[in-house]
Amino acid sequence: MERTVVRCADGHVFSTASFPMQKAERLGPGRLVRCPRCARLRSAVPVELQKQ
Repeated sequence: MERTVVRCADGHVFSTASFPMQKAERLGPGRLVRCPRCARLRSAVPVELQKQ
């Protein structure tokens, strides 16, 4: 299963295996995901990883 690195609305960065509907352009990039740092359901967006 592919993991996606996301950033929650509070700025926490984490990876998730279940980032629903990544291809749904009409809904935008944000999804509701439970943040492991906040322990709350937060809006999260995918993070572009920079290659060094």
